[in-house]
Amino acid sequence: MKISVFGLGYVGCVSAACLASRGHEVVGVDVNPRKVEMIMQGSAPVVEERIGELTAEVVGSGALRATADVDEAIGATEMSLVCVGTPSSPNGSLSTAYLERVATQIGWALADHSHRHTVVFRSTMLPGTCEHLLIPTLEKASGRSAGTDFGVAVNPEFLREGSSVKDFFAPPKTVIGEFDTASGDPVAALYEGIPGDVFRVPLAVAEMTKYADNAFHGLKIGFANEIGAICRALGLDSHAVMDVFLADRKLNISPAYLRPGFAFGGSCLPKDLRGLVYAARSADVSVPLLSHVLPANEEHLRRAFDLIAATGRRKIGLFGLSFKPGTDDLRESPLVDLAERLLGKGYDLRIFDPTVTLSRLMGANRTYIEERLPHLSELLSSSASEVMAHAEVCVIGSTGEDVLAALDDAGDRPIIDLVRLPDADTRRTQKGYVGLGW
Repeated sequence: MKISVFGLGYVGCVSAACLASRGHEVVGVDVNPRKVEMIMQGSAPVVEERIGELTAEVVGSGALRATADVDEAIGATEMSLVCVGTPSSPNGSLSTAYLERVATQIGWALADHSHRHTVVFRSTMLPGTCEHLLIPTLEKASGRSAGTDFGVAVNPEFLREGSSVKDFFAPPKTVIGEFDTASGDPVAALYEGIPGDVFRVPLAVAEMTKYADNAFHGLKIGFANEIGAICRALGLDSHAVMDVFLADRKLNISPAYLRPGFAFGGSCLPKDLRGLVYAARSADVSVPLLSHVLPANEEHLRRAFDLIAATGRRKIGLFGLSFKPGTDDLRESPLVDLAERLLGKGYDLRIFDPTVTLSRLMGANRTYIEERLPHLSELLSSSASEVMAHAEVCVIGSTGEDVLAALDDAGDRPIIDLVRLPDADTRRTQKGYVGLGW
């Protein structure tokens, strides 16, 4: 394939050299004449493991060259990878100036050439940037239509500086955000033979994936460092602690707890987070990340309440009450907290949870609910259909069979889904349905 790569920084330089080494004809494009000159001399403009030798090799074979002429590059290639920077503005917002400039230049060049060309954005950009900014820019500059006259895709990179060449050839995954199938097909062909799963998704999903990855990486580093600070203050070897932590591939290093849903609760997580933060503060260790986990959880619960309030209706049917499906443990259940808030604001509430029977609650579990919802016996119904008959708004905190069956009679009543119903994808298109995080 004949490919032009716009922007010869870390991502662009590595992408260009690696693609050239896989047999593609690659043209690097950059506004900096020094970078163009270095590539033409067989030198990489960045310092990175293996990139120097690889660049010299592919330039020497004629597989890679560079130019500052956008029109010439577009005319000689069938695909463009845009790898320009998207730096932060002083207020923290994303600067799209370089992206807009390159999109305009590519659009002008497309106007002068009749062959089918696919524009692929590798730069990190916020969801919606491609659809609402870059595609209109390309169409305006070219006078042509995306999907009809040229293809558009988003292909975020997952390259770590210091090991980017290795990561290119063995990525954790390949993500292709496609304007349409015809746009995604040539991008998928570009990575044939590269290991790892390939995800072909809408443009905005591909854009957001990069942010989800980087936010989680930052979160992990911050978490490990705060655990380290607490361990040091308590005289412990943090690496010994984390060795045990990392060995757990079922809950810790796994997909567990990484599906958006309702707030967490129960007898362990809130209590233990409070205890750990207290221990850190007692040892004069600042742990801003850990100390904000519970407030973040509280904010998520507030979102659920706000969605209910936004319906403007007063009769609420709450399906689910325990902190976790399959248990009757109500201690620090976010659904109990939600019920308490609704009652406090004067809502007419009825509750159904097949696992909760008031007469069977005992010990700390019973004490907790007596303190938080002393009139639970008046709120709790024995069947989901009774709650459905009462409800003007259905709040779903359980996916039990009784609940799913009752929803068949929901009609056009608003449904606030806190747990992602099995048919959430279909319901998202229906009037009145609102998912808490999807």
